Amino acid sequence: VGSATSSDIITPTPHCQIASTCVFTIRRHPNGDPVLDLSYRKFKRLPSRVSALLHLEKLYVCGNRLRTLPDSVSRLQGLRILALDFNKMEDVPAAVCQLTKLTRLYLGSNRLMTLPPELRNLQSLRCLWVESNYIQSFPRELYDLPCLKSLQIGDNRLKTLPSDLCRMEALRGLWLYGNRFDTFPKVLLRMEGLEILDLDRNKISEFPSLKRLRSLRLFSYDHNPVDCPPRVGDEVLVVGEGAAEFLEQREAKNERLRKAAEEEAEESALAGEE
Repeated sequence: VGSATSSDIITPTPHCQIASTCVFTIRRHPNGDPVLDLSYRKFKRLPSRVSALLHLEKLYVCGNRLRTLPDSVSRLQGLRILALDFNKMEDVPAAVCQLTKLTRLYLGSNRLMTLPPELRNLQSLRCLWVESNYIQSFPRELYDLPCLKSLQIGDNRLKTLPSDLCRMEALRGLWLYGNRFDTFPKVLLRMEGLEILDLDRNKISEFPSLKRLRSLRLFSYDHNPVDCPPRVGDEVLVVGEGAAEFLEQREAKNERLRKAAEEEAEESALAGEE
């Protein structure tokens, strides 16, 4: 878990901390995308000239002191990635919900308690990170995002999930670690498209069999008060207390089955020669 900032971002110059006097240049990522990184500049407001960069496709403003964004940001209609992690936002800025070409939105480590209904305007959104906030109820606005594949909502205050969460059919990765679940949310058993499910650091004492989740490839349950690993399909990597022993036993069992199959095949071949 961490900031959305990544090594492929080109950092503009200079290292100015005063928004009203900041001078910066836009550079291009090697793949040609116009990128601006204004992270960790101690900004309390976004420099006004950013809104004039109409060709901008990636904007990183992590680790500042922003409480909102100006409405003029909505002019950046080419923006595909917006990172606002580690700021002081109590609400999602209205301008963000007008950036309809966004595919990735990072809002982790702010002060959000809810998400606005207007978020459903982001019909191209594929990845949403809202970890380390104060969200108490699952945001149903996300149901209306048909392309959303990755939802990072760990370290919030969720106790339950809505029974119709399975409407999010495109979802492939769901991070729910560090919330307040004391029972396994049964609706997850109906989300057969999930490939990654993270329930670390909750208070779940018993897990059902997850073998029906045929697409699942990674399941993390560490730091829950369970006695043994949950049952999962043979292709699933599990992470948690007792998982290493479980995986060793599973591999040993699979190896025995492989050897038995090979021996049976050899015996059949010999019988055929006779």
